Amino acid sequence: MSVWAIVVAGGSGARFGGPKQYAPLAGRRVLDWSLDAARAHADGVVLVVPAEALDQAEPGADVVVAGGATRSASVRAGLAAVPGDATVVVVHDAARPLASPALFATVIDAVRDGAAGALPGVPVIDTIRHRDGGVIDRDPLVRVQTPQAFSAELLRRAHAAEPEATDDAALVEALGARVVVVEGEPTNDKITDPADLATARAQLTGGRTMQMQMRIGQGFDVHRFSDDPDRPLVLGGVRFDGAAGLAGHSDADAIAHAVTDALLGAAGLGDIGQLFPDTDPDLAGADSMVLLAEAVRQVRAAGWRAGNVDCTVVLEAPKLAPRKAEIQDRLSAVVGAPVTVKGKRAEQLGSLGRREGIACFAVAILFEADHPGVDPAAP
Repeated sequence: MSVWAIVVAGGSGARFGGPKQYAPLAGRRVLDWSLDAARAHADGVVLVVPAEALDQAEPGADVVVAGGATRSASVRAGLAAVPGDATVVVVHDAARPLASPALFATVIDAVRDGAAGALPGVPVIDTIRHRDGGVIDRDPLVRVQTPQAFSAELLRRAHAAEPEATDDAALVEALGARVVVVEGEPTNDKITDPADLATARAQLTGGRTMQMQMRIGQGFDVHRFSDDPDRPLVLGGVRFDGAAGLAGHSDADAIAHAVTDALLGAAGLGDIGQLFPDTDPDLAGADSMVLLAEAVRQVRAAGWRAGNVDCTVVLEAPKLAPRKAEIQDRLSAVVGAPVTVKGKRAEQLGSLGRREGIACFAVAILFEADHPGVDPAAP
């Protein structure tokens, strides 16, 4: 029997404060844990993501599709990408990263044994009351989890009229089919707010304090002055009116480029030339601070965040001192950590000393973003 999994990661994370499926968790993203567990017992995996993340590489999935406005719509988008010969489909919320591969096997086996569908459930251990008074018998109640496995044919029928429900079991039951409950896992909680992420981290680390990992990257960039008298000079996102501009494919912001390279190098993500090649016509005249912001996003997606960046700019003119604070503020806001800038002269030595161009050296330090000692609410 062919088994395919749909990992639903299309939410905006309004209560979490951002897309929780991309939050770092023990050196990986939340959704990576869910993808790995799904792949352990599936022949193929469809990942459903927000539309704006559709162009992001996801090597853990066979197919990546954009989600819809609701959970049910997102599942339908994933279901449309499942091959027609699949016999079992497992649906899992990416925000449940602690679901074990064994739990996937349990629900899949229940469907292979003839059940229309199977879902994990855990007992309700708290006393349950009506708001208006009166205790509810908790014995027949369970808290429902994912992954949920179904006959592929039944799941397609259940979604044919595009109904809405909080989970797929309710839609399959609406056809008159019976969904069995298997024993769930007490640790398989859904991440809804940052406190849930901290709990998941504690589960994965056994509550122990881990040694914080750190990486250091070095960046360098140099540009000659342009012969174009209308070319503006931009350094660290700050425009120097009246000064000769630098030649380059983008805006030739040497400071922003060096900082970008330092961050990418520390995270092991290549360099600025790989990420933003100067052969790309769409990048002609590009704002280098926008490129820096994209590099910062990728560094964070890889599970790292900047501790600080220090830059040394080698130039004879113009003077940096009057604009240094502004440059530092702009760079720090984009990087999300303190960025310091120092101006140095080449003392008339070499091409820089002859005022033929400007160079910048940058050193960045990164810390693992999900370490218990790193405040996830920090900039």
